[in-house]
Amino acid sequence: MATRTDPLTLEVVELIGAVVARYYEEYEQAAAAHSLTGAQARVLGLLSLEPMPMRRIAQKLKCEPSNVTGIVDRLEVRGLVERRPDPADRRVKLAAPTEKGTRTARQLRESLDFAREPLAGLSDADRAVLRDLLRRMLGMEPPD
Repeated sequence: MATRTDPLTLEVVELIGAVVARYYEEYEQAAAAHSLTGAQARVLGLLSLEPMPMRRIAQKLKCEPSNVTGIVDRLEVRGLVERRPDPADRRVKLAAPTEKGTRTARQLRESLDFAREPLAGLSDADRAVLRDLLRRMLGMEPPD
């Protein structure tokens, strides 16, 4: 069993840190190219997958709902996001991307080459192993 201080574990932790730092650096640059903050880009990216209430966005981003409200307000002013009633519970408002917001989120995803380029050099089997290891590290259940 690996300890927290064995050389292999330390190297893996450093490599994960380097990957995360490079990802966020590129994400911030991509967001800035659209005059967005990194947080605004992340919210827009989440909403492009599915509309959701503020509380759920906050849970996914691990921040306070009041922070999300401000971010969504700014995205709404820019015409990237709109609030609409939740069809399942009309008392709840969902944040959802507008057509412009969906286009912007797609452009953001397409501009993130850092992860795609190195991953393209791995075989499908290697990418599947990496995905499965990352899921295990995060305590996620494998898909059925």
